[in-house]
Amino acid sequence: MTEAFRIPAEVDLVFEGRQLSLLIQSVTDYAIYMLDPEGHVRSWNAGGHRIKGYQHDEIVGQHFSRFYVPEDVERGLPMKGLETARREGKYEAEGWRLRKDGSRFRASVVIDPIWQHGELVGYAKVTRDITERYEAGLRLQDAQKALVQSQKIEAIGKLTFGLAHDFNNLLTVVINSLDLISMRPGADARTLQLVDTAMRAADRGALLTRQLLSFARGQNLVAERHNLNNLLSHSIELYRRTCGPTVEFVLDLGADMPEVLVDAAQFEASMMNLVANSRDAMPRGGRISISTHLANRAAPDDPNGISRDYVCVGVADNGVGMPADVVERAIEPFYTTKEVGKGSGLGLSQVFGFASQSGGFATLESRENEGTVIHVCLPRIQD
Repeated sequence: MTEAFRIPAEVDLVFEGRQLSLLIQSVTDYAIYMLDPEGHVRSWNAGGHRIKGYQHDEIVGQHFSRFYVPEDVERGLPMKGLETARREGKYEAEGWRLRKDGSRFRASVVIDPIWQHGELVGYAKVTRDITERYEAGLRLQDAQKALVQSQKIEAIGKLTFGLAHDFNNLLTVVINSLDLISMRPGADARTLQLVDTAMRAADRGALLTRQLLSFARGQNLVAERHNLNNLLSHSIELYRRTCGPTVEFVLDLGADMPEVLVDAAQFEASMMNLVANSRDAMPRGGRISISTHLANRAAPDDPNGISRDYVCVGVADNGVGMPADVVERAIEPFYTTKEVGKGSGLGLSQVFGFASQSGGFATLESRENEGTVIHVCLPRIQD
């Protein structure tokens, strides 16, 4: 019998090595390359060029720390990764990395040590670009957070709506009774004075119910076509007086703003609330600016993310600002950081409720010691 033909072992290894090299070079979704024990690039594949932008001759021999952002290099993160891989047998991490053009991308990284006869000869490094997944995760977190906040505000709004209506009914009885008392013949001056005091208190209560209904989106709006630039310009002196002598007031109106459907009185009340809040946030003086601009965006609580044109009015100050935990609760009715007797806690809730009932939305951005900016965005009228 003839002996079966056998491929020499060394030829088989060479063939497998070429196949493996071809496989690695063909991968474009992963940067797969080898480092020497000190971290210098020894090999490079097509995925490395696609993800990081370097050609083979540009990067081989260079230290892999050039892929790391400067702050991570200062912390010694590249060498810590190699040391962890050598000590524990593998290193896995996720973080920001740099491309050749200086742009950043989110990377998932795996480093494995390569041993030969008990000696470390280098590292195998695999990098994957996960920027889209990372940003999608952030958007999902923001959407979930916005949904939870929206549900909480909706629940508070329903409760507020019921309480405001019941309270308003009680106030109606009180006010009607006071009117009847004041019209009784023979009422002395002391009685009329007490009636007048009670009436002022009842009027204050009626104002509170209107603010509560505004937050709960239960007020009756008289929406008409208006140009917000015109409404703001007509009230500029009122805003200046509200700011006081220690606060600089600036009006920066965008050109050619389209019209919106809005209740002018409620809009002015909202602007007054915002200007007053900004003034109170700057006890030593500062700067308040009201600006307008046209924006194409989706409402924060729109689950479908449909964009449309909004005319946005921004009220910004450089006051004390708010920490993150206060920002989350700032629009809740009766929530206030002011001293007792210096605020009802209904100003911001009225603004946000008015914006929502007008078909738009409001946003609040604030950082402690850096000021606050609130945007009221109303949908433009489509001609």
